[in-house]
Amino acid sequence: MFEQVWSIIDLILHFDDFLPLIIEEYGVFVYFFLFLIIFLETGVVVTPYLPGDSLLFLVGAIAAQGDLNILTALALLMVAAVAGDTVNYWIGRSFGSRFLSRGIPFIKEHHIRKTEGYFERYGAKTIVIARFAPFVRTLAPFLAGTGKMDYSRFIQFNAAGGVLWVASFVFAGYLFGNIPIISENFNIVIFAIIAVSMVGVASMLLDARRL
Repeated sequence: MFEQVWSIIDLILHFDDFLPLIIEEYGVFVYFFLFLIIFLETGVVVTPYLPGDSLLFLVGAIAAQGDLNILTALALLMVAAVAGDTVNYWIGRSFGSRFLSRGIPFIKEHHIRKTEGYFERYGAKTIVIARFAPFVRTLAPFLAGTGKMDYSRFIQFNAAGGVLWVASFVFAGYLFGNIPIISENFNIVIFAIIAVSMVGVASMLLDARRL
């Protein structure tokens, strides 16, 4: 039983590694799995560990090979990203204070402080900026809801951020993912992408701490 549960958890956490096999096995149903992973990664505050950037990049690379439809993937994943943030916002608005007072499972206190630093410095723009920062991406809409940000304002930045994030990584994978040196060193490329994102994150957090 434990081995079966662990296999499911391993599949979810490393979904990007299994994606080519899943496409071969399940065909068009893979779009549902992709939608679900991105929705959960952005929409449930305790699941920031799911693949996000790497999965989007890989989707683009596989779409370039013709195994996925690029327009279908883009549309579904953009909807998943926006819907996920929306659900996360309302979870925060409804239960955020209670969760923060008791602690959030799997979330460290410094992740929350980082996200709060974003809001202090950038306000609602944080919803867009945070899309490119792992962990902060998942916490930002939750804290926006907890702080009772006006929903009409939130949804504008949510939509803009979701579309920009998904399009950036999917098109990057589509254009560059199948270049031999990149495809042979995929994990290194993903870490490099995240590292570049985090340089920007560090700069913004330093600015926030000076306020």
